[in-house]
Amino acid sequence: MERSRSVYLPWLIIAIALAALLWLAGRLAGVLAPFVTAAILAYILDPAVDRLQEKGLSRTGSLLLVMVGGFIAILGLILIVVPMLVSQAQALAARLPVLVDFVQHQALPRINAWLGTSLSIDSDSWRNVLSQNAGNVRQTITRVAPQLTHGGALLLSSLANLSLLPILLYYFLHGWDDMVARIASLIPRRWEAEVGRIAREVDSMLGQFLRGQLSVMLIMAAIYGGGLWLVGLDSGLAIGIIAGLLVFIPYLGAFLGLLLATLAAVLQYDSASGILMVWGVFMVGQMLESFLVTPYLVGERIGLSPMTVIFALMAFGELMGFVGILLALPLSAISVILMRHLVRHYFNSGFYQRKIDP
Repeated sequence: MERSRSVYLPWLIIAIALAALLWLAGRLAGVLAPFVTAAILAYILDPAVDRLQEKGLSRTGSLLLVMVGGFIAILGLILIVVPMLVSQAQALAARLPVLVDFVQHQALPRINAWLGTSLSIDSDSWRNVLSQNAGNVRQTITRVAPQLTHGGALLLSSLANLSLLPILLYYFLHGWDDMVARIASLIPRRWEAEVGRIAREVDSMLGQFLRGQLSVMLIMAAIYGGGLWLVGLDSGLAIGIIAGLLVFIPYLGAFLGLLLATLAAVLQYDSASGILMVWGVFMVGQMLESFLVTPYLVGERIGLSPMTVIFALMAFGELMGFVGILLALPLSAISVILMRHLVRHYFNSGFYQRKIDP
């Protein structure tokens, strides 16, 4: 009995400590957000810093080069996407009355004919409401648009509010190897081999998944954005980039992108051919993502089904807010590996294999 207690007591202590850490993370989610974000970014970017360091650059020079490159990419993305979305919002505000007439006189009669229903809307009331408020909407967008389009003070203010993130990222990247070594030194020596094997498995799977998923996001942003730009959709590049960057949440990126692109196409084109071309871009994009891009770059490295990924994002987001969303996939991946090892130990245990004599 004493031996049994001595075996299971450390695991009980670890479980209690992990539960306490999760509870504390939920309570301090707002404070932890930049730290967790910086740690995940450091984990993703550390191999790039190591490669530059192998080329002869110093550690400081390598990480500064990687950070500046990432900053320029994010800034360029903001300057491309935001003005296009503002332009699309202005076009939507101007054409809402036309859209209501289209729904009333063309879309609803066809739907009623197909389904045998009698759906209708009071177009006069809607037109009056839209006419009364469209001017206010346009004035608001007009006041905000120059600030968003030209960058200026709003962009600098946003960067100032996020100034803690690059500072934390710098320190995480600069001391990443030392931090990993210090954590490894805390592991009891009798567990060192087993924990090291699990840690290497987690690192291999999680690193490949995160970097592969980042590549998928960039490639799909290029496919959706380029495709919508080629078919001539206004703000198609911005909508495509948003859809591509959201593909890490299964189905959400494609669905949201298709919804925004369809709305933009309805406002822009006078025939169904334009809408069909937009739908064709997303159909081709989904096929490429499902059968080529994601299987090649990510594959089954994380071992989670799309429904499990959605549940993990929603559950951790509900428990810990933005920090939970950041940690959802890493913690889920770690849980999968730990469960594999626990199941293997269970099948090899005397409790499972011992038979009761009749």
